[in-house]
Amino acid sequence: MHAVFFSLVVGLAAGVAAAQAQAPATAPTPLQAHLTGPIPPLVKYEIVGNTTIPQPLTERPGDPVRGRRVVTDASNSTCLICHEVPTLEEFPNQGKIAPSLEGLGSRYTAAELRLRLVNPKLLVPDTMMPAYYRTEALTRVQRQYVGRTIYSAQDIEDAIAFLMTIR
Repeated sequence: MHAVFFSLVVGLAAGVAAAQAQAPATAPTPLQAHLTGPIPPLVKYEIVGNTTIPQPLTERPGDPVRGRRVVTDASNSTCLICHEVPTLEEFPNQGKIAPSLEGLGSRYTAAELRLRLVNPKLLVPDTMMPAYYRTEALTRVQRQYVGRTIYSAQDIEDAIAFLMTIR
């Protein structure tokens, strides 16, 4: 009996140790974490050629798994309100008022997508797509977003990582 119990405890401890070894060193930021607490400063970026933001907004690379959550998060701002993403067939009633995102990762670079997410009005002034990483010169801003961006800098990078997988 003691040997079985001891084997069980050792097995559980080994499983916990293996799980901890596989866990990321830093836990990913929860979605919408930037909407609470002090207002985080905007990351400075440079627009090149009026069409791209070549440098990532964060040091941590974008995570396509988390980016999928950002893109489909209906509690914040989902791309699926306006766009259709055929690879996300489990989400019914996708938008049809903006271009389909099918093949997006084949048509654009990460630098081009970064500008489209940060401030699409620089490319298409009359677009109805929101500026996801902008806090000034906006109209009809919901209270929780006053002074804050819709997506955090990491959300932008994660969304780009996911969008680049849509080929």
